Amino acid sequence: MRARCEALGLEIALYQPLRDFEAMPEAAFAANLRRAEAKFDVMEQLGADTVLVCSNVSPQAIDDDALAAAQLRELASRAAERGIRIAYEALAWGRHVRDYDHAWRIAEAGDHPSLGTCLDSFHILSRGADPAGIRDIPAEKIFFLQLADAPDLVMDVLQWSRHYRCFPGQGGFDLAGFMEHVRAAGYAGPLSLEVFNDVFRQADPQRMAVDAMRSLLLLEGGLPEAAPLRGYAFAELAIEPEASAGVERLLIAMGLRHAGQHRTKAVQLWRHGDVRVLVNHDEGGDPRLTAIAVESADPLRSAERAERLLAPVLSRDRGPGEADLSAIAAPDGTSVFFCRTDAADGWVGDFLYPSPPTQPGPATELTGIDHVALSQPFDYFDEAALFYRSVLGLELEEGAELVAPDGLVRSRAARSADGSVRFALSVPVVRHGGPGHQHVAFATGDALATARAMAERGVPLLPIPGNYYDDLAARTDLDDDTIDQLRSLGVLYDAGERGELLHFYTATAGEQLFFEVLERRGGYDGYGAANSPVRLAALR
Repeated sequence: MRARCEALGLEIALYQPLRDFEAMPEAAFAANLRRAEAKFDVMEQLGADTVLVCSNVSPQAIDDDALAAAQLRELASRAAERGIRIAYEALAWGRHVRDYDHAWRIAEAGDHPSLGTCLDSFHILSRGADPAGIRDIPAEKIFFLQLADAPDLVMDVLQWSRHYRCFPGQGGFDLAGFMEHVRAAGYAGPLSLEVFNDVFRQADPQRMAVDAMRSLLLLEGGLPEAAPLRGYAFAELAIEPEASAGVERLLIAMGLRHAGQHRTKAVQLWRHGDVRVLVNHDEGGDPRLTAIAVESADPLRSAERAERLLAPVLSRDRGPGEADLSAIAAPDGTSVFFCRTDAADGWVGDFLYPSPPTQPGPATELTGIDHVALSQPFDYFDEAALFYRSVLGLELEEGAELVAPDGLVRSRAARSADGSVRFALSVPVVRHGGPGHQHVAFATGDALATARAMAERGVPLLPIPGNYYDDLAARTDLDDDTIDQLRSLGVLYDAGERGELLHFYTATAGEQLFFEVLERRGGYDGYGAANSPVRLAALR
């Protein structure tokens, strides 16, 4: 193993773990020293010079800090004879030592040059400890640093640690703030990822390596600042030519009109005001969402940041005089374009217009793209969260679990600070076959009037079961007339801490694609998660 690592230019920076060592009865301590010497033999063969000693979980452990310090001092003395250091770490579930500052006090009392501490972000942040105290630990005594994020869960911390750790930027911990304290302490050693995750173990190791490095690059800093995003330029659908008529009829009934044909590609532009949808007459598969274009204040900077974060710009066929658009691939394969529609050489110029574009209509019409919802492959969910957070500079919102006909679905949204760009990501908690749903959510100024107008124009709206409205009447203060209007049009309702949401859906086009139309009232900022079970059942 040592020869293989050296051939690859790798260093074995830490040997771990030496468990249940300190604060033990005399006989057990003697046995532990013999065990430690055997570990040191292996470390010498591997060329590793630091060993992790995690806080004791044995029932034999004695609650005596002085004894723990004395026994760790003896261990460090023996290790020093072989050029080895002892990094003492507090496990979040340790029997007597659970906090990093407690572990440091014991290591400090051990008073040996070869005895220091190891900091682990999971063990510290999972207990809600204040990491500011790290600044008080001398830099030369922080022997090693281990990093992991984790979703916000309420469960046994040991099971949380063993199964749900993830890369920095994928969970709910403030790893950036944690690193500020570590840097302030003067630590300049390795940034090590210690991640235990059942899904990651099953995933493609190449993808996991890219994701791991992306998380470290994000923590390290020095990247081009994410360019501000200002809404969507377009959503692109891929449709087989023989199936395109049905989708195009749906777009017409929703109020969009054919507004251009691409100069060199089998791609049409459909538009209503600021709503732009591209229809790509592509071979293979059901109608699906293949690309999203976001309006970037600086597309070149957006592309440069993506490249630095290991999301290379995709190669694209480009005809003479066509706009030079940069696109990258999201983990699920969806292309993400960086655009400036208002630029003199913008992408809209690639389309030949048979007629002038339509102008925005009354409040009953679509006013823009509110968000895009993408179902992720089973082992891509955390990867996608990190992608949108790091590459696009979006903020991750708190996740949720939703009830679906096939079992629970995890959901999490990523959004720009002003809410003009939003991605709603979802994945089944238990792996099952079949493609997940994708949809584009359009905004409107009056959901009831828009639903009525679309129904009259023949849009196949998703039928919602009557008992949803019976329950809605029982659990809200909505008057009977409003309930009747919602029921007759299949419009769903939700209320948040601020404001209300009215939204409805079309039936699916093929197996996975559909559209949502929504109206946000009074500052409502969610996605109607309370209605997801009935929507998923209705789609089924």
